[in-house]
Amino acid sequence: MTRQALEKYQVLAYLAAIASGLALGTALPGRVGVLEAVLWPLLGALLYVTFTQVPLTQLRAAWRDTRFLTAAVVGNFLLLPLVAWGLASLFAAEPAVRLGMLLVLLVPCTDWFITFSHLGGGRAQYAIAFSPISLLLQLALLPFYLWLFLDQSLLVAVVQRELLMAFAGLILLPLLLAFATQKWTQRHRARERHIERLAWLPVPLLALVVFSIAATQVNVVVGSLPLLGGLLLAFACFLLVAALLARLLAQVAQLPPAQGRVLAFSLGTRNSFVVLPLALSLPASYELAVVAIVFQSLVELIGMAIFLWWVPQRLFRSNA
Repeated sequence: MTRQALEKYQVLAYLAAIASGLALGTALPGRVGVLEAVLWPLLGALLYVTFTQVPLTQLRAAWRDTRFLTAAVVGNFLLLPLVAWGLASLFAAEPAVRLGMLLVLLVPCTDWFITFSHLGGGRAQYAIAFSPISLLLQLALLPFYLWLFLDQSLLVAVVQRELLMAFAGLILLPLLLAFATQKWTQRHRARERHIERLAWLPVPLLALVVFSIAATQVNVVVGSLPLLGGLLLAFACFLLVAALLARLLAQVAQLPPAQGRVLAFSLGTRNSFVVLPLALSLPASYELAVVAIVFQSLVELIGMAIFLWWVPQRLFRSNA
């Protein structure tokens, strides 16, 4: 099988991985603990191999592209917070569920959306360039959003600490390693094959990541089945609105298809496993917030598998 064929059928691989993970987590819940331990290293490895496929010398040009960055900021931090508040008001009668929905929907993803952007035909250097900007805005605006939408003060410092740790471990470290790898290969032409071999890894590594998440999180939501119908509708609506907003913002900003794809994956993905520790630190009466966050991650896994086909093939088709 060629690498192009592997990427062509990647959606089927991810759906199979999700189904297998859900089946394993349901049948053998006591055997999936090791997957929780390897999840973060797998994410780090996934980001590393993705970064090696991106011309990192073009990051400066991406930071100068104010049209894309403005569209990403407006979409993630002005429009989608209003969408999150509306969905939480419609579908979350329980305060704990509303808290969980808002926590996860208000915080854009800063890590694996880069890999989705790369595999979905977007220019991943724009995703990498937006990631630190997104992090800084999350740290500054999340306390304000929680005060505005919930009228209460929470342990926001926990979220800020988790965001910084995730950014350092999943963005900065893999980015520095990838930069060193690219410099190493540039000095020796024969070593360029190393980069080519790494290009085979994003799809199988992402399949392992989604398999691990599905297997380790399925039992968190099984005990709350009555809630899942409303949450499924809410999170599916969020993904649809995020995609349509990306299309609208890309048209207004006159973005090329490759940048529009990055925008779609940025708006559609959330930092569920960064805000999860905050939910776990809340009192027992807020345990349903954990269910909402974990279920969102499972819905997002399936949604991103669909996005990988829909975004480049339908939403942002190339003119070429």
